[in-house]
Amino acid sequence: MLSEKMLNALNEQVREELFSAYLYQSMSAFCENKGLKGIAHWMDMQTKEEMIHARKFYDYILDRGGMVKLDTIKAPPHEFGTPREIFQDALKHEEYITGRINDLVDLASELRDHATFNMLQWFVNEQVEEEATASEMLDKLKLIGDHPGAMFQFDKELSSRVAPTPPPAE
Repeated sequence: MLSEKMLNALNEQVREELFSAYLYQSMSAFCENKGLKGIAHWMDMQTKEEMIHARKFYDYILDRGGMVKLDTIKAPPHEFGTPREIFQDALKHEEYITGRINDLVDLASELRDHATFNMLQWFVNEQVEEEATASEMLDKLKLIGDHPGAMFQFDKELSSRVAPTPPPAE
């Protein structure tokens, strides 16, 4: 059974993961509108990944006998800048989520909630990957600079990202 404090924190994280999906979907729509179909596709796949994250928290809460309480999700921005600025925003957001995951790990440790601490380790590792991926995209965009042909190739490359698969049930 989850403590009330942990349950509330996990429910807040469900909302944050759903907001993440909402944010990436908004980025996707913006990119699609600007003719950046590859980046739009990449952001669509990121949306699906965030939905998997939200579901993982959701299922965990239910598995531990808690009540999932879905709360209001704030509207994401709908205007973004250049592809480089979009990925800077994505990295900044992932760093924010990493901070939230770290706070959950600290709380689980403080509450001696070993099961939740263990479950959160998957998210700790996932956030390393999320930040590394966003950083990689930024590094590529720095190399591209203002070269239209290179941007065309980058956009084309991102259209090949495959849909994420949910992690196996634990």
